[in-house]
Amino acid sequence: MGRNTRKRRTPMATKAIAASAALALGGGGLIWANFYASAHEENSANQTKSAGAQVATIQCPDVGQSLTDVPDGARQGVDKELANLDKQISEAYTRLASTRQAQAGDSGFVNNAILGPLKSKRTAAIDRIGINIKRVGGQAPDNLAEMAECQGMAADANTTDGQAGGDQNQDGQNQDGQDGQDGQNQDGQNQDGQDGQNQDGQDQGGQDQGQGGNGGQGGNGPAAADFVNIEDVQPNSRNLPNGLAANGDGGSTGTFTTQCGTNENENRNSDNVIVAPGVSNGAQHQHDYVGNQNNNAFASDEDLENGETTCQNQGDKSTYFWPVIRLQDGSDDIDAGQPGGGQDGNVGKIVEPSQAELKFVGNKTSDVVAMPKALRIITGDAKSFTNGLNNANTSWTCTGFEDRQVTDKYPICPEGSSMVRLSNFQSCWDGQNIDSANHRTHVDFVEADGSCSNGFQAIPQLQVRLVYDVPAPQINNGQVQNAFAVDSFPEQLHKPITDHNDFINFFDENVMNEMVQCINNGENCQ
Repeated sequence: MGRNTRKRRTPMATKAIAASAALALGGGGLIWANFYASAHEENSANQTKSAGAQVATIQCPDVGQSLTDVPDGARQGVDKELANLDKQISEAYTRLASTRQAQAGDSGFVNNAILGPLKSKRTAAIDRIGINIKRVGGQAPDNLAEMAECQGMAADANTTDGQAGGDQNQDGQNQDGQDGQDGQNQDGQNQDGQDGQNQDGQDQGGQDQGQGGNGGQGGNGPAAADFVNIEDVQPNSRNLPNGLAANGDGGSTGTFTTQCGTNENENRNSDNVIVAPGVSNGAQHQHDYVGNQNNNAFASDEDLENGETTCQNQGDKSTYFWPVIRLQDGSDDIDAGQPGGGQDGNVGKIVEPSQAELKFVGNKTSDVVAMPKALRIITGDAKSFTNGLNNANTSWTCTGFEDRQVTDKYPICPEGSSMVRLSNFQSCWDGQNIDSANHRTHVDFVEADGSCSNGFQAIPQLQVRLVYDVPAPQINNGQVQNAFAVDSFPEQLHKPITDHNDFINFFDENVMNEMVQCINNGENCQ
């Protein structure tokens, strides 16, 4: 099983571990530091604007998404440097979170002590990316060097010293009141008290060590503003076209369901074999795995093809994985002091889904073709809070209310209703590649009419429905108690919009062909 972290059902000294997890983030987790203008702007209008801003986290250009053409011979080195860039951001965020007093006393501290050194480190890593690409005859993007500089992301808006943090209407996504919620601005984030940081009564000394109160996981989220009562969400209000199902009344109308359990084996690790192969803790958050049991950062395609599977159909050795959900009820899990857990700001008890439904559906306008073995697909974006909505594509809802879905809020479900996570994967394939340098351009979502564009072929669409029996959080006076949250990179503040889901196809060829035939014939199979 490699490095997989398995939860043990043994008592733990939860209070002591919670304290150490909070200390790993500097005791404060999400800290609000004054982001002042430089001294020479002392009397300018910019000074007033910047002085009123507050640095919540660090926003950096996503280098990986710009690398759409990396030669195979450079992939390994590039992937390791991209993981290094992620680690650098997390380390800078940890420093941001642990230097509150210094920031309050020095208007240039964030720029000089955090963002400046981060830029230097990123410049070196980006240079090494370019060297890896050029060494095998490739051409690195011309603007790579410009992506070294990061910004402090303000608390009162997704802007960074005048730089827009998103402000986008992409793929028809309406950012005004997205998901039917009033007061949400660009990136779908509610910036009025964003991150739930109600400064009145906030524990500036340590934010309750990340348990209870408004500090959430290790003090860096989630927050009251990250939750919404599902009954207050308008039906059919979700406006992310990428989340549309591929199938309909025409085309290929069948379904194929595979039963792979809910991770009863507690098979978890903080690796990501798709994005950061060969890198321990490449995800910096824990994943639940169902299906293939050989999944870790060091698993080769041969390892996966020969692995055991939790799927009832032993011809399905595919791997399905998603970030875990944790309860913020004062308890901790076995990884409280480990990478991917407390060391990366992910604290609280991991909750196993009560249901994990994995279903493949057809296409509205055509038959589907077989997926190639080892095809990798990621849906959603683990960095959507700082990246914006370009790749955001998961939904939150409650049983009995699944016509009401939100992407940027966790749902508060009424009594008798369970929390639900929904993911609809890309279902158009370029017909050639099992992966791409940015792990996205080899697959695509259907168009509004359900067809595939750019010569892509329709493949079965994976739809994942995860159900969790978690108590409803309580929000009192702007403070959230007993919250739940998805694991995330530290600087993403456990925002619900960072949810994502991963799939690697290792269906037996015969079973894959059965799936295609079933879907194209309009049958419902498993």
